Amino acid sequence: MASVLVYHVVGDLTVAKPELVEFMETETVEAAIKAIGESTEGGIPVWRRKPQKGVTENSEMRLQRFVGILNPLDIVAFLAKDGCLQDQEKAMKTPVSEVVVPNNSLLKEVDPATRLIDALEMMKQGVKRLLVPKSVIWKGVSKKFSILYNGKWLKNIEAGSNASSIANLNRPSSSTANISKTKYCCLSREDVVRFLIGCLGALAPVPLSSISSLGAISSHYSSIEASLPAVEATKKLPHDPSAVAVVESTPDGEHKIIGEISACKLWKCDYLAAAYALANLSAGQFVMGVEDNMSPRSVPDIGVNSTVKGDSNGTNGSGSMRLRRFSSRSIGFFGNSVSPNSGARSMYRGRSAPLTCKATSSLAAVMAQMLSHRATHVWVTEGEDDVLVGVV
Repeated sequence: MASVLVYHVVGDLTVAKPELVEFMETETVEAAIKAIGESTEGGIPVWRRKPQKGVTENSEMRLQRFVGILNPLDIVAFLAKDGCLQDQEKAMKTPVSEVVVPNNSLLKEVDPATRLIDALEMMKQGVKRLLVPKSVIWKGVSKKFSILYNGKWLKNIEAGSNASSIANLNRPSSSTANISKTKYCCLSREDVVRFLIGCLGALAPVPLSSISSLGAISSHYSSIEASLPAVEATKKLPHDPSAVAVVESTPDGEHKIIGEISACKLWKCDYLAAAYALANLSAGQFVMGVEDNMSPRSVPDIGVNSTVKGDSNGTNGSGSMRLRRFSSRSIGFFGNSVSPNSGARSMYRGRSAPLTCKATSSLAAVMAQMLSHRATHVWVTEGEDDVLVGVV
């Protein structure tokens, strides 16, 4: 098992990864929504502009320009503020520097020769993105990067060198010849999980072990009662994962999970509809569907800025406001329209229901769940009542 983690490098994971295009903090919320929708990660790194053009930028200078990672929940929470709901057009033109949570510890630049086991340790410590140089010398190379480095690792391991010395092994001259022109790609935790899924046989017997026996279940998570306002979830947002469980209390004092308010669930949603729901509904209504909790006459109308929504009926692009009957389905948890007699609740819950597993679930099964649902986490429950006990 150790051979997979020790003899593979992060360079193995960069094959076919697109080149990093920096998203600047001066861009608007509207541009961020489009960028997040087109991204493969459900969140985008935000950068400051280079202070001067033509200046050679080293690793430290580059990391100082990194602001943080902007995710859908950050945007929905911002748009749910009173001022933003009243003037949606102004809110959508707000620079993302006013929305993103600054945290430059979420990204770390590493060499392509960094061992996979060292990269995993970095992510365990809270790093969400690895910035990896895409050197010219690797272009068109089909061999595994690790083939070029195995001998060097063995020598360093025998010499008792630490991880930092391994990360600074002699690399191809083209990777340092012109730092300012080096291209980069970003690796996420999902990239690492996808790579490990392809190596399950070599990792045996760990993938078949239960997550409880491996100590993979964390009891540190955020939750909110279903009866409380949904906007309360934004006041206790954790960073890892960026999710809050919506729970109902049972008679014996335990908590049953009925849904979640999270970045991954809001990834490709209607941001304005979700913002309205977050500001005006209870947490239970937000995740279960307002139609299941309110009579047709009590379902509210929401104001929608026609220019923000791309409505061609806007008057000279002035952002005229029109009313629309709010529906939980308009948030975008599923894409197909649902007829009144087709079991709306079951379809709605099919896409908004929280991803759960049992403490006895195998690590391989949980990893497969995360990849198939593009999720950053899985809630751990016990019993038939889905009593929440932790998160992976």
